[in-house]
Amino acid sequence: MRQEHPAPETSNQKPATSNRHGQPARSSRKIEVVLVSINPQPPRPAWLRAPAPTGENYRELKRLIDDLKLHTVCESAACPNTGECWNRRTATFMILGNVCTRRCGFCAVQKGPPLAVDYDEPRRVAEACAILGLKYAVVTSVNRDDRKDGGAELFALTIQAIRERIPGCKVEVLVPDFQGSHAAMEIVMNAQPDVLNHNIETVPRLYRQVRLGARYERSLDMLAHAKKLRPAAPTKSGLMLGLGENPDEAEQVMRDLRAHQVDILTLGQYLRPSSKHLPIIRYVPQIEFDEFKRLGYQMGFSHVESGPLVRSSYHASDAV
Repeated sequence: MRQEHPAPETSNQKPATSNRHGQPARSSRKIEVVLVSINPQPPRPAWLRAPAPTGENYRELKRLIDDLKLHTVCESAACPNTGECWNRRTATFMILGNVCTRRCGFCAVQKGPPLAVDYDEPRRVAEACAILGLKYAVVTSVNRDDRKDGGAELFALTIQAIRERIPGCKVEVLVPDFQGSHAAMEIVMNAQPDVLNHNIETVPRLYRQVRLGARYERSLDMLAHAKKLRPAAPTKSGLMLGLGENPDEAEQVMRDLRAHQVDILTLGQYLRPSSKHLPIIRYVPQIEFDEFKRLGYQMGFSHVESGPLVRSSYHASDAV
């Protein structure tokens, strides 16, 4: 914010006069400009800390990702749990490049013109899963609104590649909304993922600010369609807190998800990736996350992960 304060006049200053058009002459007084810094962010609580991304397992996984020319949402989205998860030798692979066609206000993933589809990517993801000895793999993607199927074909190919390379490995996919295309969701579900995840992200009132290009009812419809296609396969969704929603709104989203037969729920604190992203309105205390967890089980979710550092694929294998 900028405030302007005129400097006080001294006895040497001449009073303002009129010019030849009868208008007041411009004053020769200097203007003092005072810059006032305003930080709308609440201070980050001391208890909200994640392990640093370091350690031998972390470095080994980093080399593997680089060598295979893969992307992870852990790095691209600046996940706070990268240090913990990579030291447990697990990561969430991000297919279809690392450039997103949407500009959601909360997300750190690069935005811009999409990259060409790499049809060798599914094989390399499967190879990485095999080297890591994964029994549970999680795969997500950027939004690919440039493609008719939204990238669904690559999800199916990646599921197939992992299953061929590691028979018995379970696969969870975290998919975009495919712009509401049921046909795209059918391509993914025909590949038989063990868990279908699609994040609702926030409450309906905040969609225009938080999820640019998405629609609340459309996301619910896609989750319901996935369940209709494969009733035995768990569906999953996640909600960020701290963006300005109130508890009643968050609770209603949970009820809407259950009404659309979603089985697994994650709730976590929104953390601002940079000053260019949406501000944090408040830090939600653990006691509230605990209450949402209690409510979630009361509503009938089969598994609920709820806490400040919880993310979509955090401890994903514990839910099935």
